[in-house]
Amino acid sequence: MAKKFMDADFLLDNEPSKKLFEAAKDMPIFDWHCHLSPKEIYENEQPEDIAYLWLAGDHYKWRAMRSCGVDEKYITGSASGYEKFRALASVMPCLIGNPLYHWTHLELQRYFDIYEPLSEKTCDEIWEKANAKIKAGGFTPRELIKNSNVTCLCTTDDPADSLEYHQLLDKDETFTVKVIPAFRPDKALGIELPGWKQWLSAMEKTAGVQISSYSKLVEVLGDRIDFFALNGCRASDHAFGEFPYARADLSELEMIFSKACKGEILNALEIEKYKTELLRFLAKEYAKRDWGMELHIGPMRNNNTLMFNHLGPDAGFDSIDDREVARKLSRFLDSVAQENLLPRTILFTLNPKDNYVLGSMLGNFQTSEAESKIQFGSAWWFNDNIDGMREQMKALANLGAISKFVGMVTDSRSFLSYPRHEYFRRILCALLGDMVENGLYPEDYDTLCPMVRDISYNNAINYFGIGF
Repeated sequence: MAKKFMDADFLLDNEPSKKLFEAAKDMPIFDWHCHLSPKEIYENEQPEDIAYLWLAGDHYKWRAMRSCGVDEKYITGSASGYEKFRALASVMPCLIGNPLYHWTHLELQRYFDIYEPLSEKTCDEIWEKANAKIKAGGFTPRELIKNSNVTCLCTTDDPADSLEYHQLLDKDETFTVKVIPAFRPDKALGIELPGWKQWLSAMEKTAGVQISSYSKLVEVLGDRIDFFALNGCRASDHAFGEFPYARADLSELEMIFSKACKGEILNALEIEKYKTELLRFLAKEYAKRDWGMELHIGPMRNNNTLMFNHLGPDAGFDSIDDREVARKLSRFLDSVAQENLLPRTILFTLNPKDNYVLGSMLGNFQTSEAESKIQFGSAWWFNDNIDGMREQMKALANLGAISKFVGMVTDSRSFLSYPRHEYFRRILCALLGDMVENGLYPEDYDTLCPMVRDISYNNAINYFGIGF
């Protein structure tokens, strides 16, 4: 007999899994890597309708709709909210096996009390029910965050950002959820990109100084790290399609910086040397402040030039790159560790072929400074699905200590994305429950229940040193 669609035991196939999920399901959420806007959280505006909540900036949905032949007018174009919602509803039954199908229905269930599957047949009924719920209240950014049991979230912020909205939120005693910045200096590292000089000008404006040398740049970035720390920052984040490692001395770096400022073309080795040494500088600064450093490795961005020119970045035209990562990553980590300044580091891979590469790298650099100081980050982006999460956690369990895992992040711009934590917890409990069911681990709930609670929340709070 077929199981009921996404019922209370969704993904939980045996009694151990169900008992473990009971221990994990009500844990709070610490979303330590997301792309929510602190400005939107502060301004706290009521959304127009479910189309706005779901489709205004969600490139996962945009990508799926394009795969089903939906015209761009109904994705990012001029169509009305209802027309876009109807287009999404029409393709939803086609997305069997896609995590979007589960995310969509978890969101309908948890936020709207709607349990009918979304389709062209149910579109109008769900549109009316969901919008009536929104109109009744409870759907502003702050309400969605608080009602999702979130205690703390880390946004993603450029060194040139003023952090004014973080400061305003910190002073607002009516909102008790911590909203803290995470330091994301990708634009500083992207010396080869067309927007680098524009970023440098923005950084000069924020810092109130001219940045005319590499030495001045690292001085300003050090000051910005201090500023972020004063505003509660506990994490940095970096994204690399190809991980760099090529050493250079200060005179080379000054020459490379000068060439870039003059608009001269840098060769690949110059770019790699600049990235390597700037990242080494940043990593050591993070270590001095006991921050966590996230390294997201493996995206190939903006593949479709026509659509990039039309819509810009983060519009659903990225994919997985295929590079060798082990040697350069190892040399980078080792070079900083030799100076006893390797920070807490979380390694993410977008290419699942590297699960065992990164999972085995952890053990090379663990120390007694922290439990699992070097972490294997959760299944990310294209891997954020049942198979991807199971495979990432299986690799971590096989190679390290999954009990010390810092768990799930939404990596999302959507205020409705928090049921993804439930999705992760169900998959985690199913994985561990299967081990118990198959005699691979004792049925010891005194050990297992605290373990799933720790992976769901406590480990990350302790790892990043978040105080309440």
